[in-house]
Amino acid sequence: MDEARPPKKPLIFYYIIAMLILLILNATLIPKLLSGQVQEVSYNQFIQWTEEDRVTTVEKQENQIAFIAINDEGKEKVYTTGIWSDDEGLTQRLLDHNVDFGNVVPQQSSPIISFLLSWILPIAIFILLGQLLSRTLMKRMGGPNAMSFGKSNAKVYVEAQTGITFADVAGEDEAKEALTEIVDFLHNPTKYSQIGASMPKGALLVGPPGTGKTLLAKAVAGEAKVPFFSISGSEFVEMFVGMGAARVRDLFKQAQDKAPCIVFIDEIDTIGKKRDSGGISGNDEREQTLNQLLTEMDGFSGEKGVIILAATNRPDSLDPALLRPGRFDRRIPVELPDLKGREAILQVHARKIKVESGVDFNAIARATSGASGAELANIINEAALRAVREGHSSVRQDDLEESVEVVIAGYQRKGAVIPPKEKKIVAYHEIGHALVAAKQTESAPVHKITIIPRTSGALGYTMQVEEGESNLVTKEEAFNKIVTYTGGRAAEELIFGTFTSGASNDIEQATKLARSMVTRLGMSANFDMMALETISNQYLGGDASLACSPETAARIDSEVLDIIKKAHEKAIMILKENIEKLHELAAYLLEKETITGEEFTEILNR
Repeated sequence: MDEARPPKKPLIFYYIIAMLILLILNATLIPKLLSGQVQEVSYNQFIQWTEEDRVTTVEKQENQIAFIAINDEGKEKVYTTGIWSDDEGLTQRLLDHNVDFGNVVPQQSSPIISFLLSWILPIAIFILLGQLLSRTLMKRMGGPNAMSFGKSNAKVYVEAQTGITFADVAGEDEAKEALTEIVDFLHNPTKYSQIGASMPKGALLVGPPGTGKTLLAKAVAGEAKVPFFSISGSEFVEMFVGMGAARVRDLFKQAQDKAPCIVFIDEIDTIGKKRDSGGISGNDEREQTLNQLLTEMDGFSGEKGVIILAATNRPDSLDPALLRPGRFDRRIPVELPDLKGREAILQVHARKIKVESGVDFNAIARATSGASGAELANIINEAALRAVREGHSSVRQDDLEESVEVVIAGYQRKGAVIPPKEKKIVAYHEIGHALVAAKQTESAPVHKITIIPRTSGALGYTMQVEEGESNLVTKEEAFNKIVTYTGGRAAEELIFGTFTSGASNDIEQATKLARSMVTRLGMSANFDMMALETISNQYLGGDASLACSPETAARIDSEVLDIIKKAHEKAIMILKENIEKLHELAAYLLEKETITGEEFTEILNR
């Protein structure tokens, strides 16, 4: 258990302590420091210096004599000495040595000024320092803008400062078309007002991470050449209650002052989550911020040219009031790119590096099915880094192909030592996958087989690359994929009479696909077109949850097991029919460690 912390003392407590310390210093140390400028000497010394004509000025005070004398260094300095009552001829002696009588110690200023300088000024300085320290502390606790209550910390890009246009965005033609209309409205608002059309107040960009939602928003600002306000949803929510709502008000006030402009709120699901229907809120500050955002979006007219753009990859979690017409009128999907889009994205990012002529970007695009724009940019960068490591003057085709494998399976473990027995098992396992895939009609062709270990933990892998882009999957194709997944384990059983843990990922993928066939794709004779599973957060991995009774769930498990067993039996049958090719290909892979799809096909058809 954590020990209970004592309550923090108020700030006035520390002020009182500091004031007491200041009083003690003012009563003891400060007078001593001031008096340290005047040195006290003996009366004999004073008389001796007078006889030596070193005393220039004398002032008789109540209980001492203050005088100015020339010290041993030849400089004048103020000294004091006691009064000797028996020395009656002191005045005449001083006159004989041409000593002046005057003010040695400057006259004290008025009591009010002395009080202000001695007490009020130090206290004021201390309070000022306390305020500065507390301000610094609050900034550390609440972020760089903790003391800027109500001030929006949105980044403001002036006209064309983003430097990004639609030419820098590829693979999202539908999204660009929808946003082009917004740009045209900002350039020619009268064209729309003449016909009575009003521009949508807001556009919501939805899609998986890395597809270019933020990039599209910046491209809109670059094309429109208007001020661009960019802020993250999390920057509205702070430790102080009411600050988020105040920042929303300030943001929209700035936007109206600089209209026409674009306001972009990234990750709007941070403040736009559905409000609690039970009336008990887990975060009142978040709800106040959302309510203020809803009010502000209703409070201004789209005719002023203020366009609200927002991005999220969790649209299902947003409050319905935020998505109704009049607020975010337009919902623009920014999905994963297709084959043509991936090729265009690769070419856009390849403009920033030196690429060898004749590079086939289409082959790389086909090998990266399901990759986002950010992942494709990473592949291009990895290829450039590999080209530098290999000493190439430009990026080659093999650099790009290796970078795809790095992103998929990790770097090669060149120093890994695998026993010959395990290496042989891995070779038969991978050839089992490839051979089963090649002997099925509706299966992607084999592109590469390797038994070189990777940093992801894979001891080898078989890469299949579709020749084209397909949007639909037939029942036969789905079943054949499961057969291919089971081909590695089937080869181990057939050749070695046992099996290893190397098929763990194959088992996971086969089970996932078989369950989807039963619960979501309607590819089961027993359940027909009944939906048995719901998907949430489709853009963030798609968490699945069964929507059926426990009895039905047990029947689903039985059906999934039956599909996997049939696929496993088919894989064993294919390998038995091609046992000689299995041995031949495995021996060739053991020798070469990596073979291409062309080499595999040539041996298979020999």
